Amino acid sequence: MNEQDLRRLLTVSVEDVLPSQPAAAGWERARRTRRTRRVVGVIAVAVVLVGGGTVAALRPPADPTPAPPVGPTVTPTVDNSHAGPVQKPPTELTYPPDPLARLGDPATVPLSERPAKRALALFQPLNEEYQANGPVRVLGDDGVVRSLDVVTLAPTRDASGNEAPALKPGMLSPDGRSAAFAQTKELVMVDLTTAAVRRIPLDGYLEQVVWAHDRWLVGGDDRTYAVDRVTGAVSTIDVSTWELIAPDPAAGREAPLLDIYGERTSLTLRSRTARKGELRSEQPVNASRLPSPYQVNEFYGRGWLHGERLARAAWITSSEIDGAEGATVLDARTGTVLHLLDLGRERGKGCCEVLGWDNRGAVLLRLEPAALARWDPETGKITGIVRDLRGVFTLAG
Repeated sequence: MNEQDLRRLLTVSVEDVLPSQPAAAGWERARRTRRTRRVVGVIAVAVVLVGGGTVAALRPPADPTPAPPVGPTVTPTVDNSHAGPVQKPPTELTYPPDPLARLGDPATVPLSERPAKRALALFQPLNEEYQANGPVRVLGDDGVVRSLDVVTLAPTRDASGNEAPALKPGMLSPDGRSAAFAQTKELVMVDLTTAAVRRIPLDGYLEQVVWAHDRWLVGGDDRTYAVDRVTGAVSTIDVSTWELIAPDPAAGREAPLLDIYGERTSLTLRSRTARKGELRSEQPVNASRLPSPYQVNEFYGRGWLHGERLARAAWITSSEIDGAEGATVLDARTGTVLHLLDLGRERGKGCCEVLGWDNRGAVLLRLEPAALARWDPETGKITGIVRDLRGVFTLAG
């Protein structure tokens, strides 16, 4: 078929097309359709190419070449708890800014003139003979250090005449609004927000005070009193304030009380009812997570609950000596020793009492050469708070 025959054929084929549907419109629609298909085709090819390139990029080469590290390599300066339950402090402590660092400052105003809205800590300066060396300091959450001038505290003593500073860990309420001090034959309660003093007569030589929910537990050698913080009502409770673990402030008033007694393989964690101190359960302290030869010989000082964890100072068997100083964190449900801070053999006996927890889950403790330090048992990081401050601390929960 030549060109002339083709043209005649096309002429005949369009003779029946209605004027309302011209062939030009049909060709235009066909042109737009082809153009759309070309665009779609281009996009599809691009997607295939990009997708194929991505797969090829993600597929490792047959002989991979190590990529250079991005940024500097950081070498940890402290032991990490993931490497094992035993940790050690760094040789040199750092002292980042901390509200508790003001404990080293002298008092600038008496409590009676400027009560605190909330106390962060109390501090009793001591001399070299371990005797009171000035009034108790009250560090408020406003950063002001006050002197406790509304009461004169005598040293506590037992029936044999042995004396100790009046201030001890556990005597400041977790909300920082009140403090209670054991004195011979009485409990002295101080409202730090008003500077008001209240005295509760009690019998005997009293030395220890522990806040427990809505009560102060006050004890000496042979008995423990429970004193209601609001009404001042007094009852007795079958617990020892020497071994009692300070409860978690977030726990309810019916939460059980815990204590630990014994030595070495006979160390036992006990649970008691909150109101009467009746024995609920007891189980051995389990140190099986510690690598040999590490063991806990004996706990000392106040213990502190934080959720399901318990922190307390201890004398330990380490890789160097039997009788080293240490601090521990236990599972309060099972008695398992989770973390142990090995403080070594070159420290004074009983140097490193645990003083509580902060709100981030770090343990606060005495630590030479720092007077107060913060230990995060999950990371092993230890930082100083107050340097070389001789005295006794009690912290709010």
